[in-house]
Amino acid sequence: MIKSLAMLGALALAATSNAALAQQGGQPPPARGPQMALALEAAQTAVSTCTARGDKVVAAIVDSAGVLRVLVSADGAGANSVETSTKKAFTANAFKTTTSDLVEKMKTDKALEAKLDADSSLRARPGGLPIMVGNEVIGAIGVGGTPTRNGIAGGLGDEACAKAGLDKIKDRLK
Repeated sequence: MIKSLAMLGALALAATSNAALAQQGGQPPPARGPQMALALEAAQTAVSTCTARGDKVVAAIVDSAGVLRVLVSADGAGANSVETSTKKAFTANAFKTTTSDLVEKMKTDKALEAKLDADSSLRARPGGLPIMVGNEVIGAIGVGGTPTRNGIAGGLGDEACAKAGLDKIKDRLK
């Protein structure tokens, strides 16, 4: 019952807020993110970098609010790579750090590990990188689908491809 009342209250507040915005003639400001052309270029570069190695991956880019802006999939990439790449981007954006850094921190921070494990929208595996302008995170890129090779986890290959995508555009981000 209390949850229902809280939910109704939240819905009423949201409706009131949206009505107030509509009366003011405005929309909430858009979240900061890379320009669409640059986001697409980064994702395509990440995918083509992995494809050149024979890996069929997916690259996802989210803005600073965690909204998916671009999703590029190599021919033959697995459906799970769509989910993995998107979750890695969400995670890098939410924590404002690389997902490989989170993997390392989880080894000693069990509370962080529990938090990440409990949230099904996040994925703490290498392959997610924040997109930065100066010290500000304006979004993130996530790559998923590189297989494990020679004992090296696929996520490290994902991260290398994500980095190639970011390196291609980083000097032009605003």
